[in-house]
Amino acid sequence: MVDDRKMLSPSEEEGDEEMDPESTEKVFEGMDVPSWTEQLTVRAFVVSLILGSAFSVIVMKLNFSTGIIPSLNVSSGFLGFFFVKAWVKFISKAGQPFTRQENTVIQTCVAATAGIGFSGGFGSYLFAMSEIVAKQRDIFNDSNNVKNPHLGWMIGFMFVVSFLGLFCLVPLRKIMIIDYKLIYPSGTATALLINSFHTPKGSKLVRKQIGKLGKFFSISFAWSFFQWFFNAGEGCGFESFPTFGLKAYANKFYFDFSAMYVGVGMICPYLVNISLLVGSILSWGVMWPLISKKEGIWFPAGLPETDMQGLQGYKIFISIAMILGDGLYNFVKVLSRTIMSIVKQAGQNKSLPESITSSTNIITVDFDEKRRNEAFEKDQIPKSYALVGYIAIATISIGILPHMFPPLKRYHIVTGYIIAPVFAFCNAYGCGLTDWGMASTYGKLAIFTVGAWVGASHGGVLAGLASCGVMMNIVSTAADLMQDFKTGYLTLSSPKSMFISQIIGTAIGCVVSPCVFWLFYKAFPDIGTPHSAYPVPYSGIYRSMAIIGVNGLDSLPKHCVTICLVFFISAVVINLVRDLVGEKIAAFIPVPMAMAIPLYMGSYFTIDMCVGSLILFTWEKLNKTEADAFAPAVASGLICGDGIWSLPAAFLSLANIKPPICMKFLSRSDNLRVDSFLSGQS
Repeated sequence: MVDDRKMLSPSEEEGDEEMDPESTEKVFEGMDVPSWTEQLTVRAFVVSLILGSAFSVIVMKLNFSTGIIPSLNVSSGFLGFFFVKAWVKFISKAGQPFTRQENTVIQTCVAATAGIGFSGGFGSYLFAMSEIVAKQRDIFNDSNNVKNPHLGWMIGFMFVVSFLGLFCLVPLRKIMIIDYKLIYPSGTATALLINSFHTPKGSKLVRKQIGKLGKFFSISFAWSFFQWFFNAGEGCGFESFPTFGLKAYANKFYFDFSAMYVGVGMICPYLVNISLLVGSILSWGVMWPLISKKEGIWFPAGLPETDMQGLQGYKIFISIAMILGDGLYNFVKVLSRTIMSIVKQAGQNKSLPESITSSTNIITVDFDEKRRNEAFEKDQIPKSYALVGYIAIATISIGILPHMFPPLKRYHIVTGYIIAPVFAFCNAYGCGLTDWGMASTYGKLAIFTVGAWVGASHGGVLAGLASCGVMMNIVSTAADLMQDFKTGYLTLSSPKSMFISQIIGTAIGCVVSPCVFWLFYKAFPDIGTPHSAYPVPYSGIYRSMAIIGVNGLDSLPKHCVTICLVFFISAVVINLVRDLVGEKIAAFIPVPMAMAIPLYMGSYFTIDMCVGSLILFTWEKLNKTEADAFAPAVASGLICGDGIWSLPAAFLSLANIKPPICMKFLSRSDNLRVDSFLSGQS
């Protein structure tokens, strides 16, 4: 499987250093690691409540305006540090020292609180149930397919669906973090940022690493501001700049100049980035152009870009098919090897092996990894607790949801809860490889499946939207928890404290997010209507998907199901080949999960990530020791700078402040036409 990049020993010119450049934990070696109960402090949750509530307002307003929500993991870790530092300085000078573990608890809790603003569907599936959105469609706007927002049932709905994802993957945390060594780039970058905040005075080398992180943090932040300043509205900006000479798809296959994705590319292994590029070329360079030529034959001509009966239907379902093929293969592999290990243990009366990966060789573990593994496995979360928790919450949910949504029957929900852990694994696995969460994609699959199952005449639209909410919450919170486990792993934070802070943050979000939504809903009577201040753009799209979904497979464009089946089987076969040929040859075979993501998400970020790989590759050729020592710090600085910029960018958006300048790349012929127009010539 994919391994984290490891830094090598210092070069001769760094020989005066007191420590190996990979030994981050040696810097903290003299500092006691607080117990998991000491990591959960009152001030941490007070700060989390304040920041989580503030971020929830930002997320909700973005839900209603643009529908695009930035990642807030880095911002929450960053602001959590400065809030508690101020607390310690002005309120409790003689209080408990502020540790990186407590900082990680704050980051986890705040991200969980704000995350409910997205997975709760207030700007998508949940508001799509309302009469406001339903009346904008000519069909299926009867009482069976409409449920207007109300504070009471929204809070109840959040509580019965938002915690399931936290329990379904807890038994697999060691497999995902230690055995598979999944990257989780945002979680890794957040951990490195937190570690840098709390690093005591160390060697010259450590100070250099922190300096590199700070320098590229500033560069990334400034570059993100520059990009915002020179972009103003649709059609402006760097996204117009084509690459690879694909002129017909200049607005789809391009270099986005994103510092964040360049940094992510420097952290992710070469194979993942190449797999993303292969998927981009296969889809946006070959498949979509070919399928587009079938407009009017395979699907109706003139459909909107977001219509599921057109090209969008191929994009979403082919991507889902490939992701499910890869995820299901790995899920079965993990499950089978776990069962084999248990059987072997029972037969030999020995303890379970440390790793269930295919490698049986004894690997020398470096100091950092050994210390982190010990800390990560010290405070075990019993698997029985996770199983009982999942079953208990699922049982409560099965009893309550049919009363909230009468078209959604108990057998629909039971089926969903049986399948959901597989989808949660797929999403968490894909997020660990590439940093992309695909929760909304699985939600759309639920819309189509349950909507068609219930049927148009029995409230299928409402049932489809409700099932979308159930699935999105499970797979989204599962991936978020695993991302936070990665951050906790790298900061020596207890998995128990991570899990509890995630539960508390989710509980806060289940109350705060509906209340924030309700304030907006009552304050702005025209919310959700086109051309208003808050059009809630994605609610109409989700409603349209549900309307199409009630017609079943017949609503999908021609040959879509057949192509999906081919890609599903292809993902399984590629994984099987990767396991059979050995690690050396498998290193040159693309990863299906990574190939599948750009099929739906677009190709722009793959170029950025490959640029990150190219920078790292060149750096390693010029000075491998220096690259191994400083590349993680540089990459984290790029990711964190762009991540922190999302916070002021969000405030500018809330204040309706537009960028003052529009920069756009044009071909020579188009530029001549623009000059001609501006000069008044014909």
